[in-house]
Amino acid sequence: MNKEDYFIKQFSNSKFIGDDAAVVGKWSYSMDAFFENVHFKKEWMSLRQIAYKSMIVNISDAIAMNSYPKYALLTVAIPKSYSNDELKDLAKGFKKAAKEFDIEIIGGDTIANEKLDISITIISKIKNPIYRNGVKKDDLVCFTGDLGSCKKDLEKLFKNKKVSKNSKFIKPKLSADFFYEASKYINASLDISDGLFFELERLSKQSKLGFEFFEKISDEIGTSGEEYEILFTFEEKNRKKIEKIAKKHGVKLNIFAKAIKGKYRTKVKNHHF
Repeated sequence: MNKEDYFIKQFSNSKFIGDDAAVVGKWSYSMDAFFENVHFKKEWMSLRQIAYKSMIVNISDAIAMNSYPKYALLTVAIPKSYSNDELKDLAKGFKKAAKEFDIEIIGGDTIANEKLDISITIISKIKNPIYRNGVKKDDLVCFTGDLGSCKKDLEKLFKNKKVSKNSKFIKPKLSADFFYEASKYINASLDISDGLFFELERLSKQSKLGFEFFEKISDEIGTSGEEYEILFTFEEKNRKKIEKIAKKHGVKLNIFAKAIKGKYRTKVKNHHF
């Protein structure tokens, strides 16, 4: 058991832990950290881009649960050296993401720190949550969009090379409209933050099923993290309906596996801890 799983297991008495968000009554709560020199380096992104992405990755969790973000709480640890203009740029990034998804920032905390660390809680309205344990035997397994570019761009950044300002690593693209419309046909879902192979392992653990791949998926695709595409499963009878909705919203679907008896474990080393 890796250290992340071991630590989380210490709180296993809570029925709310185990998904992209905790669903309590008609609300869901998702929280993510976005720390300098862990998730980003200041040389890679502007302060506005950093703040924007820190919100988007959290909103992605809410969407993957089929919940509608309403409020945000921000905790921001800020170096004392930041100027007022830099603080203004940081705020603009948070506000841009909030405006795009009609979210109200209602409070939080600010502290002084040696580096920029951000933690955000998104509070969302939810009627019909979609959990990771909803996979059914014979479900088709699918992810949206293309995977792999974030891994390539991250490798470039580590080599001090520039990436496109439209890179998904810098500015994740969420398929919210597609997912909300297709949600009534979807059995299980989560967003791809740590790579396809790790997310499949999480689905397998929660649903107690394995996966039969239709063709081999390369490590370049399967281990590319911070993609924030949606991984989900559905019954074959709903395939055409989902494909029609995807076409309507211009979303690419990749149906790559089927749920079977057994379990799925990735051999790729977990990057946490």
